[in-house]
Amino acid sequence: MTLLDKDGVHLAVDDSVATVTLTNPDKRNAQSPATWRALTEAGRALPGSVRVVVLRAQGKSFSAGLDRQAFTPEGFDGEPSFPELARRSDAELDAAIAGYQEAFTWWRRPDLVSVAAVQGHAIGAGFQLALACDLRVCADDAQFAMRETSLGLVPDLTGTHPLVSLVGYGRALEICLTGRFVHAEEAERIGLANLVVPAAELDAAARDLTAALLAAPRDAVIETKALLCGAGERTYEEQRAAERAAQARRLRDLTGVAE
Repeated sequence: MTLLDKDGVHLAVDDSVATVTLTNPDKRNAQSPATWRALTEAGRALPGSVRVVVLRAQGKSFSAGLDRQAFTPEGFDGEPSFPELARRSDAELDAAIAGYQEAFTWWRRPDLVSVAAVQGHAIGAGFQLALACDLRVCADDAQFAMRETSLGLVPDLTGTHPLVSLVGYGRALEICLTGRFVHAEEAERIGLANLVVPAAELDAAARDLTAALLAAPRDAVIETKALLCGAGERTYEEQRAAERAAQARRLRDLTGVAE
């Protein structure tokens, strides 16, 4: 069932699985503020039955990043250009960027598991969109690059936190400051990619992972995700306590014993 099809973003839902597809292959799925609004809308449109969201893209590239038209004086029709945004007050500029970030934040909702299926180029905003997801399955031709710093900007679409969490500060700094490509083999080795497969097998690999994610009961998945998401901010003893509390909730739920 199609719930959204606009501005290069298509959302379809089949029971517990939602598929978000970037549908502008002629421009290598380059992103614009309209893309980000559509992605935000896709997140808001998900029915409560959805447990897994798969993010994929048409064509040879996952996403070549920000459409460079944003930097031109005319920008996009009906949109403020980046030069125009730069002339606004600090509060207005902060609000605009926060609005863009909403397209990248909902993928890690506690009640969902999101999987990015990445082929070809994932550059800048494309890299950050892949990082927004919980898991990444990559074709063997995938290439990640964070080019914002090379353009005099910073990565501002929520990608810095997951990047550091996945690969560590030193490697994240090197990737961002050099803007170099991280190819699929290296991505898997350093923890950016959970799995690398031949390009022809990408969709099948994403389906297999989705089926595996759906095999466990939903409540157990939600509790486990919450435990792991918070582990980095807790001490060892705090994590032990969180595990005990979560397990108590699960045992009572499974046995029908009220708290």
